[in-house]
Amino acid sequence: MNLATNLKAEIALAHRLADAARREVLPHFRTSISSEAKADATPVTLADRNAEEAMRRILKAEVPQDGVHGEEFGVEEGRSGRQWVLDPIDGTTAFLAGRATFGTLIALLVDGFPVLGLIDQPVQGERWLGVAGQPTTFNGRPATTRPCRELSGATIATTGPHYFSQAEGEQFMALAAKTDHKRMVMGGDCYNYACLASGHIDIVCEAGLKLHDYAALVPVVEGAGGMMCDWNGDPLHAGSEGHVLALGDPARLEDVLAALGGG
Repeated sequence: MNLATNLKAEIALAHRLADAARREVLPHFRTSISSEAKADATPVTLADRNAEEAMRRILKAEVPQDGVHGEEFGVEEGRSGRQWVLDPIDGTTAFLAGRATFGTLIALLVDGFPVLGLIDQPVQGERWLGVAGQPTTFNGRPATTRPCRELSGATIATTGPHYFSQAEGEQFMALAAKTDHKRMVMGGDCYNYACLASGHIDIVCEAGLKLHDYAALVPVVEGAGGMMCDWNGDPLHAGSEGHVLALGDPARLEDVLAALGGG
């Protein structure tokens, strides 16, 4: 029995978690909902908190042995070697601006590595599911990345320059300069990775991400034929430092690392 078969129940659970989050988030979209700044200066709303609480209630009832790592309410240790990682609204700034490029992220880690990931865009009714050992789906149909024969023809995306340090920004711009930078995408949060998995973007490059920001993205991108790694080309896991690369065409990895100065 392969891993994908073993995760059948977890896949169904991930969909129920996403449905629960949708019910909490959608009523607040494009309303006058207020926000407050967290310790890291990023915004949080009632919708973020309610959505995570709804997902946590389901997990506590159905898989109490599993750990939970959530953006808003921290870590609850488990005893199974498995951990659910939740980001109720990845892209709260976009959510507050009325832009439907935010998403709910749900991941399952086994021994620290992502084996299941779900990206849900509730406003547009779009859902990407990635599971180790099986193809990624977009609303139930196969999703695939696109080939990229040369770095000079690649479309690159990042959430924003303000997330880079000066040195990181210089590395990013060195990479961007070797791509089709006239089509560079700024903004998008998790939605960039979803679009990459569906063959619309070639590279996403970011820094400063936390586990809840990237865990769900890994199975989605890799199950669609792409790859995710850090800026050294190493696999992403619970201990990664937050330098994240997503490539639609893994054949471009050496080019990208060389442009960043890491290979």
